[in-house]
Amino acid sequence: MKKFLFRKNCITCRFLCFMFFLFCSALCLTGTDSAYAQDKTFTNSIGMQFVLIPSGSFMMGADKNFEECGDNETPRHNVVISKAFYMGKYEVTQEQWVSIMGSNPSKFKGRTNPVDTVSWDDAQAFIRKLNQKEGVNRYRLPTEAEWEYAARAGTTTAYYFGDDKNSLGQYAWYEGNSGEQTHPVGQLQPNSWGLYDMHGNVWEWCQDWYDGKYYSRSPSTDPVGASSGSYRVTGRELVRLGGSLPVCVSEPRHARQPRRQQRVPACPLPRSAIIGQEAGSR
Repeated sequence: MKKFLFRKNCITCRFLCFMFFLFCSALCLTGTDSAYAQDKTFTNSIGMQFVLIPSGSFMMGADKNFEECGDNETPRHNVVISKAFYMGKYEVTQEQWVSIMGSNPSKFKGRTNPVDTVSWDDAQAFIRKLNQKEGVNRYRLPTEAEWEYAARAGTTTAYYFGDDKNSLGQYAWYEGNSGEQTHPVGQLQPNSWGLYDMHGNVWEWCQDWYDGKYYSRSPSTDPVGASSGSYRVTGRELVRLGGSLPVCVSEPRHARQPRRQQRVPACPLPRSAIIGQEAGSR
């Protein structure tokens, strides 16, 4: 999964922040160009902002002939996202988390910092309560394919801003500029679809069960991951949705486009694991 998922293990301390998806239902049409006739942005009752992501296709995964990657990121394959959906513009902030859950588990405190040190199960509890608060059943985590598609935003380069790692500091909080802590969301430049911090700051949870060989048998349209497993997928090595601890990317090479990782659903990422990503949600 890539979120540019960023592929590769950082060695300082990684946090995952989670970002939520608002699935297109009554709020927009899906699967047709008419979805764009609807509102391109949406703000919910607790101030979470969402961006409409169009349907389309992209090349998911990596090619070992041309880039450094793990076996679980191959083969590179075409994926179709058949329906438009809303995606969180920013990682879920601590203030938003507290408004729903009542307490703040984050190591790096700050109202507008991404929530960190949350497990996949924690993210699911947040989603359930948010759906209940608004009287809907629309919020969910994105699939790995949706996450990478939104992160890449139509690009095929190493980063969503191009191939020049020297520009990374303009788009991502990582080892070179983070000070080994998370930062308020939306401070750096977004990708071309208006999503912030898709590189760096924190790891983000995805909905899928993890399967290291899934790419070799994945359906080409709207893949949803393995039917069961022991681990859940995190959406980036440097980026938005989901999970456990706060942080930023450690090295530029780890901050590139989506990289596949897996975590136990009930367990937050170790605080001393890697800086560059804590688990969170978008």
